[in-house]
Amino acid sequence: MKKMITLVLAFVLGYTAFAQVEVPAVKKLGGRAADHFMIQLASNFWSGTADSVKDYISAFNRSANFYVMYDKQFKTNPKFSFALGLGIGTTNMYFKKMEVNITSSSPTLPFIRTDTGNNFKKFKVTNAFVEIPLELRYMTSPNDPNKSLKFALGAKVGTLINAHTRAKNLQNSAGTKINSNTFKENSKSYFNNTRIGLTARIGYGIYSIFGAYAFTNVFKDGVAPNIKAFQLGLSISGL
Repeated sequence: MKKMITLVLAFVLGYTAFAQVEVPAVKKLGGRAADHFMIQLASNFWSGTADSVKDYISAFNRSANFYVMYDKQFKTNPKFSFALGLGIGTTNMYFKKMEVNITSSSPTLPFIRTDTGNNFKKFKVTNAFVEIPLELRYMTSPNDPNKSLKFALGAKVGTLINAHTRAKNLQNSAGTKINSNTFKENSKSYFNNTRIGLTARIGYGIYSIFGAYAFTNVFKDGVAPNIKAFQLGLSISGL
């Protein structure tokens, strides 16, 4: 995971340095730089979960995405542009009094209730993807992006680079702490290695509200219900 993040950051820095060579040509079209960072703070959801699992998922499942985007305006209409990027997308799902045994050898993924015995106060399932986002963008004032309404429709494709669970603060059924140890397990065996989805953003200036829906399943066929992931959140970007 750390090696992959290092590679992506190295690409981002090298790509940004290269893109700066193109800035003067782009500014002739709309007065803005071609390359931008995009940070997304997301709330995550699973659709298609069984009721026996849904009741144990936290209402707020936070995560973050980070991309570097290269934006190219249309010569015929600088209000429109096309953007291509690269970055890291993550999904965290938090569980209350339930464990997900991703290192099991069972043919189906075990979701284990722990509400009648010892349980972890904090338990989460994390997926991390290297992703390529694409966007068709529109802004009302291309010469002044910081004071412009902005809209974007797009898609992204990603490959899974890490899947793990993290459990912390073991407690008994009454909620009394037993210990504060942290346990982490890594395995991608139950998860779909590819994520493909649709995205949308609407905002003003550098802030926008975004949504992303993956139409590929979270898990491989047959190991769990056909669960799909989607995100809603805040996006911070120059475009």
